[in-house]
Amino acid sequence: MKIVMIGPFGLRPRGTMSVRALPLARALATRGHTVTLLLPPWQNPADAGRTWEEEGVRIENLPLPAGIPGWFHLRLMQGLVARTRALRPDVVHAFKPKAYAGLAHLALRNRFPVIVDTDDWEGPGGWNELAHYSPWLKRFFAWQERWGLRHATAITVASRALETLVWAQGVDRKRVSYLPNGVVESKSPAPSATTARPTLLLYTRFFEFKLQRLWEIVSRVREIRPDTRLLVVGQGFFNEEAELLHLARQAGWQVYEGEDAPLIADLNYAGWVEAERLPQIFAQAQVALYPFDDTLINRSKCPVKLLDLLAAGLPVVGEAVGQLQEYIVPGQTGMLVNPGDTEAFTQAILALLADIAAARALGSHAAAHVQTHFNWNTLAAVAENTYQLALQNERAPQRGL
Repeated sequence: MKIVMIGPFGLRPRGTMSVRALPLARALATRGHTVTLLLPPWQNPADAGRTWEEEGVRIENLPLPAGIPGWFHLRLMQGLVARTRALRPDVVHAFKPKAYAGLAHLALRNRFPVIVDTDDWEGPGGWNELAHYSPWLKRFFAWQERWGLRHATAITVASRALETLVWAQGVDRKRVSYLPNGVVESKSPAPSATTARPTLLLYTRFFEFKLQRLWEIVSRVREIRPDTRLLVVGQGFFNEEAELLHLARQAGWQVYEGEDAPLIADLNYAGWVEAERLPQIFAQAQVALYPFDDTLINRSKCPVKLLDLLAAGLPVVGEAVGQLQEYIVPGQTGMLVNPGDTEAFTQAILALLADIAAARALGSHAAAHVQTHFNWNTLAAVAENTYQLALQNERAPQRGL
């Protein structure tokens, strides 16, 4: 098949196209399909107009038009549509039912089978509540989401919660395919930690949990194990890391900002780390923390960072919310506690720190589990079946209200 994947943005700085669409495209290319990614890199103008091939996948970043905002949006959408038509694909896979991908779906739906992918809930209770969109843009994105899901030839969803939310839009279950995020086969577990001090790893964007509760958990662990240090990788959407650093300094912790912290540091804030450096950073930790509040955003999302930790062979303590329950088999490939149970979370960490051999075994089982059940080469078959179904059902998709 000839497949065109359309993104709402480029490969950077947001991750959907780089960690979801691109690895899926690579896996499809190895199965003999011709795949092109069409990207509007409005958040990363340096990529505008750039085209290259990566593991059999053609990546095209559209040029960014000049002009006033309304003209800019129209011309960029028209560019996506025109290029898609020129490629004459068998199917179009639009990633996210919003923004430019959603507009392209609107223009292309009567010409090609359009599969819509959703990896987050955007409307009420979802990203509209978190992102700083204007009121009219929130209404527009909520409308786009409803319309896009109801008018797609088929839909791929990244989480079980999204699956039920799509069904609730009146979409026939036969048109909805569960396609969670996966891992690439080349990833191997990180070497065992050699750090002299027990180290907890927090790999995060911070919005998934309340910072104060994380602080309570880590502080409680240090009351029992004063030699424990915290290694933080990632950046918050709203500068949450600054508050964490403030709390640590206020408590008298030794704080270091940067990747190569001395062992004397109680909190090492590494910040944003390039993907190729993550294995070396992960290797410093014995236990990874994945606090996850029970919210609609968390239930709907499919956290790639959690997959990175599991694939690296780290034992993870998380909360039984959403996709964490899909990725972690409690007691076998990680530890899950009831959402909001601070004491249970603390005790799970302490148990793993008290038995490092058992913790390492847990991490090894986690790496094997995700490679077996959530490998992109395996998951690509789900997308392939969805495309074939869409081609067999080229009649006009069901129309919603």
